[in-house]
Amino acid sequence: MNKRLHLSIAHIGENEQKYVKEAFDQNWVAPLGPNVDKFEEVVSNYVGRHSGAALNSGTSAIHLAIKLLDIKEGDTVFCSSLTFIASANPICYEKATPVFIDSERETWNMSPVALEKALKEAKANGKLPKAVVIVNLYGQPAKFDELLALCDEYGVPVIEDSAESLGAEYKGKKSGSFGKFSIFSFNGNKIITTSGGGMLMTDDDELTKKARFLSTQARDQAIHYQHSVVGYNYRLSNVCAGIGRAQMEVLDDRVNRRREIFDIYAREIGDIDGIELMPELAETKSNRWLTALTIDPVKLGIQPNDLIAKLAEENIESRPVWKPLHMQPVFEGTKYYTHDEDVAKDLFERGLCLPSASLMTDEDVVFVCDSIKKIIQK
Repeated sequence: MNKRLHLSIAHIGENEQKYVKEAFDQNWVAPLGPNVDKFEEVVSNYVGRHSGAALNSGTSAIHLAIKLLDIKEGDTVFCSSLTFIASANPICYEKATPVFIDSERETWNMSPVALEKALKEAKANGKLPKAVVIVNLYGQPAKFDELLALCDEYGVPVIEDSAESLGAEYKGKKSGSFGKFSIFSFNGNKIITTSGGGMLMTDDDELTKKARFLSTQARDQAIHYQHSVVGYNYRLSNVCAGIGRAQMEVLDDRVNRRREIFDIYAREIGDIDGIELMPELAETKSNRWLTALTIDPVKLGIQPNDLIAKLAEENIESRPVWKPLHMQPVFEGTKYYTHDEDVAKDLFERGLCLPSASLMTDEDVVFVCDSIKKIIQK
C-alpha cells in the first residue's frame, strides 16, 4: 500500500474553521475567551459533570487534581501501572511517591484484587494513599463499581484518568463522570482533538474555580500583578477551544466509526487461534480509541515486535501496548501490587495496537488484516 496507515490521527470535520475564524474575527486568540467557555460547557454537559477547566494537556489536568488534593512530598498516590507515563508523572512533580497497581484481564484496567491488597497493607502501615489514579485504557472503562467501593471504604479520593476514553460508557454513565476529579486529553492522536489540550472535570464548582485560578498563574484579584501562591500557565487557547467545540459535534460519530473498525478486525482476525482482541466488559461501551490485542507467539510463530516490524514494511503503523510503569527505568524500585500473576507485564509482552483512525476506510482495515494473515502464514 502506498499510503501510510497511521495508528490514530486527527479527523477534522466541517465546523472547526468556523469557530477558529470567530476567534480571529474577535481578535481573541489568547487563552480564555468565548470558545473556551463554550467548550467547557459542552464537554461538561456531555459527560454529566458540573463543570470543567479547559487546559493545555491532560497531564496538566492530572497535575492540578494532585495540587487540589494537597498532595505533597511524603504522600503516596496509587496509580494504574498499564498506562502512559503521563498518568504518573504529575505525582512526581509534587515529590509524592507513586505506587503502581496491576491490571486484570476483563478490562486490562486496574485490578480490584490488587487495589484491595494495596489498601489493606497501606492501612495496616498507617499510611493510606492521598489519591488513586484509575486509567480507562484504550477507551475501555475500568471496573468502577468495585474500585470506587474500595476507595470509599478506605476514604481515598479517585482521579479518573479518562484521557483515552471520551465517549465511552460504564453502566449507562459517561466515562469521565466518576471520581472526585476526572481528566480528558485532546492531543492530536485522541478520538477528538484540540490540536493539544485537556480538561479537568469535577462536580465541585469551587474546585473548578481554583483550578482555573491555578492554571492562569494564580493571579490575585488586584489592579497590579500580585501572586500569593505558585501558579501555572496551563489554560487552553481560545483558538484551540474552537477546534474542540466543532470536534464535540462529531464525537459520537467518531466513537461509532472506531467501534466499526474494531468490529471489522474482530470479523477478519478475531477467530484466529493465537489472537485475542481486547475485551469489552459487560454493561460498558468502549470508545475503541485503539484496537488492541494480544498474540500467542507459540501458536502464531512470531513475536509481537517482529509482527510490528513486518507490518511497517507494508506501510502500516502499529505499536506495542504501553510498557507498564513499574517496569520503567525511571520508576525502578517503586512498589507494585499484582493481581495474582503480573497481568500488566504479560499484556505488554504479548500486546500490540493496530491502526484505528476514524478516517480509515473498510478496505484499509481489511488490508491490515490481510497483511497480518499473510505474515503469520509465512
